[in-house]
Amino acid sequence: MTQEQMIELARRAVACKGWRWIPGMRWWTEDDRGRLDDFQPEYMGRPHDALPDLTDPATLGCLLHLVREAWGDPTIVTAATLELGGVRGWVAECWAPQSPLHTLAPRPTEAEALVAALEAHPND
Repeated sequence: MTQEQMIELARRAVACKGWRWIPGMRWWTEDDRGRLDDFQPEYMGRPHDALPDLTDPATLGCLLHLVREAWGDPTIVTAATLELGGVRGWVAECWAPQSPLHTLAPRPTEAEALVAALEAHPND
């Protein structure tokens, strides 16, 4: 994923109705050259233009929590799949077979699958 794609994905995440910052999430800001900078723990005074670090495992775990919370389903997990053109991709899935979450196409990364699941929440 390019830096521009990661920035856009992070912006999509914070634009979701179900988004909120959770302690333990890492954030970053862009400097004048568009470089990712200022990685800090959440508690160190996050600036208003902060974006989530979607490469950080703890932040991805918090994002999974937000997806579960938004959908009201604690069984939601992410899983690798072979359905993305024969290449491993990622899906967010749950145990409820009738859930619209099952209709989401696989994404190239776990972060993209989680953001897509948060965006697809029926009340977003």
